[in-house]
Amino acid sequence: MAAFETPALGEYPVIPLVRAGTMAHSKPFVAKPEYQQPLGFPGELVPEWEKVAVTKLGELVSQSRALQVFLDSCVKCGACTDKCHYYLGTSDPKNMPVARQDLLRSVYRRYYTFAGKHFPKLVGARDMTREVLDTVGVGQKYSNEIIGKVHKIGNNLGLPGPALRNTLDGLEEDVKEATGVEVKFPLDEKGAEVLLVTPSADFFAEPHIDGLIGYAKVFHAAGISWTLSSHASEAANFSLFIGNHDNLQKVAERIREAALDLGVKRIVVGECGHAWRVAYSFWNTLIGPFEFLDPRYPVPQHICEVTYDLIRRGALTLDKSANDGKVVTFHDSCNVSRGSRMGDVPGGQFVIPREIIRACVNKFVDMAPETIGETTFCCGGGGGLLTDDLLELRVKGALPRMQALQQVVEEHGVNYMAAICAICKSQFTRVLPYYKHPMDMIGSVHGLVSSAIVLGPKQ
Repeated sequence: MAAFETPALGEYPVIPLVRAGTMAHSKPFVAKPEYQQPLGFPGELVPEWEKVAVTKLGELVSQSRALQVFLDSCVKCGACTDKCHYYLGTSDPKNMPVARQDLLRSVYRRYYTFAGKHFPKLVGARDMTREVLDTVGVGQKYSNEIIGKVHKIGNNLGLPGPALRNTLDGLEEDVKEATGVEVKFPLDEKGAEVLLVTPSADFFAEPHIDGLIGYAKVFHAAGISWTLSSHASEAANFSLFIGNHDNLQKVAERIREAALDLGVKRIVVGECGHAWRVAYSFWNTLIGPFEFLDPRYPVPQHICEVTYDLIRRGALTLDKSANDGKVVTFHDSCNVSRGSRMGDVPGGQFVIPREIIRACVNKFVDMAPETIGETTFCCGGGGGLLTDDLLELRVKGALPRMQALQQVVEEHGVNYMAAICAICKSQFTRVLPYYKHPMDMIGSVHGLVSSAIVLGPKQ
């Protein structure tokens, strides 16, 4: 384990006293130039970069009334402080939302408000300097290096087509050995009904891969033809985290190209939080319209929507007893909970995953109501922070979720936390041991489906 102090678990909420400088040693991690250039970035600070950055900020504000209102409206009341997982975990005042926001807001005031131009000290306005925005023009390491792999190969892991095919062949063999049933994992099959785009973690890592096996079993049991695409084998779109529209569109465009090339009728997104947010909230303007798809189905469609509909229609046979060793709770992922929706009713993103879980297990317990649903806590690894370079921040940022989890562990014997976000699963796999829980306590919703679904007797 890394050498830093893990916060002590206690009852939620515990609002810590301010401890200035506790995270002063944590610094930005900058992407190498060779990863920047394929994204259309220079890879180094450009001449007069301060002026370039200030001009760009003005352009963004002029193009978005919402951004201008956001920059002008905060009165620094601090009411958001006790809701921020990073402040709760670190006690560092610089991790308060009001402080993080004010970094950008102070520069905006300096150059784009009357008071900031003429009385900067009175309104907390600051000049654009390297100390204020340390990595302008250079780029954030984790997100930018991943986006470069997507542009070059098609997925975040840099997994080429032959390696992907080999992985899927291995999964077919594993499922056949375990169930006696030939469940296919198709790749680049023209004429399939469904194109599945899923996070590349589903192809190789625990517990993600159990979810991919669950998707395949659902399609098999329901008789739905489907395929993955080697051209667009990645659902995640980390361009959301760097705020770059051109890269956001370029990554998403691969999915449209694959759907047209393969002649599919539906596009289904796997268990990935920000991938679903981008798909649900932005695909229509980024890569729409989707007139070539079957109008009877939503575009996009989440894998949970597919499975939930099949369960309601009685198209799947599920044996809850297959999961009797598990007492399950559910973690609402941020981008699904607050940045998107699911199904045809408000709040469907909260109801649908839980109904799938209840159909697959006999023992389900929700965490405290103030820590789930629309008031959920982040896993602590979102927004492009999922790197071991930032492990201390990730562990401390997970504290509020770990407190809520600990409560249901102690009171109800919970031993499995399901999630529908690849980042959440990766984050908790790494973080859980710091809070004295096994790393395999986190799993996929469709991992539960995979265990419960009845495909036929083993031969």
